Amino acid sequence: MTLVNFVFAVQVPRLLERARKPLVLLTGVALTTAGMVWLSCLGLHTSYLTGVGMPMVLIGAGQGLALAPLTSSGVDGVAPADAGAGAGLVNTVHQIGSALSLSILTAVAAAVSTGHEAADIAARSGTALTSSAVLLALAVVAVVTLIVPSQATRNERSL
Repeated sequence: MTLVNFVFAVQVPRLLERARKPLVLLTGVALTTAGMVWLSCLGLHTSYLTGVGMPMVLIGAGQGLALAPLTSSGVDGVAPADAGAGAGLVNTVHQIGSALSLSILTAVAAAVSTGHEAADIAARSGTALTSSAVLLALAVVAVVTLIVPSQATRNERSL
């Protein structure tokens, strides 16, 4: 996943020369979501390649495409004098969002119980992965409703 993430991340500047930033961001978040949905379907008899390997490739590609446009979208429109504070706020939100999401996923997974230790581990893992997919789907909705229209408005103003 990390290697795929890197390969896609270094291609982002070239992609942004050909495609608008919201499209690259939306593609990245959608690929990450698709990978997480696929990974959440992992079953006891699923092979590593189809159950873990391929979904992780999608997640890595999506994250590689999404991180730079997401970060730059967070500071778009910030006055040059406030760029440092804006970038700091974006990084703070990244950290807080990760911690908050992890705590939510942990609480949701801990609430699952089947009464059998081994089955609990599988059920909790599946619940955490499915919940992650739901959070990522919400991220797709946020990109479509908040970032894409905002970028279009900015482009219209600059014409």
